[in-house]
Amino acid sequence: MLDKSIPYAEVWMYRERELPVVEKTLPEGFFFELYQEGDELEWAAIETAVAEFDDETKAIAYFNEKFAPYPNELKQRMLFVTNPSGEKVGTCSAWWKETPDGNRYPLVHWVAVKPGYQGKGLAKAMMTQTLTLLQNLETTSPIYLHTQTWSHLAIRLYQTLGFEITDKNIDGSPNPDYEKVMNILARLENLKSSDKSTEK
Repeated sequence: MLDKSIPYAEVWMYRERELPVVEKTLPEGFFFELYQEGDELEWAAIETAVAEFDDETKAIAYFNEKFAPYPNELKQRMLFVTNPSGEKVGTCSAWWKETPDGNRYPLVHWVAVKPGYQGKGLAKAMMTQTLTLLQNLETTSPIYLHTQTWSHLAIRLYQTLGFEITDKNIDGSPNPDYEKVMNILARLENLKSSDKSTEK
């Protein structure tokens, strides 16, 4: 879930495309599926469940604007995690972004796992699968990921997978939020360390 109790700031992260990916397996009974027609409803439900959208109608509108124009790409790039009952509970896309100067970069896009399924290793397995897809589908480096401080728990996960926070946006311009991001994350880390010390 998004932690909106802390200040918001934009975060850009990157990982060299050539870095090896150690794939993580899903828990028993869970499996990966690629997008099929109609799955936009599942995508909207997942993204709304993690508070990325106020309601599923807004999520569908975003999907129709940003994803729907690329039906063939969706079937290769939008990944879902499905639970043993057949419900899609996580999603992530091996997408791309083109910068104004004409360059195209691989992009890990819209990572989300429904609240009741977080903490089970689904996101890590989904991320490694997505990175492998990007290594196969894209030729440029690095791989980028856009997130925010409200997703600080996810940022830690991304760092374990080789992503680093950068002070630049994907187009190479300075990220004006960079210092704010680093200060917020440092404060959270200090609070975490203090909590551990108190528990001892």
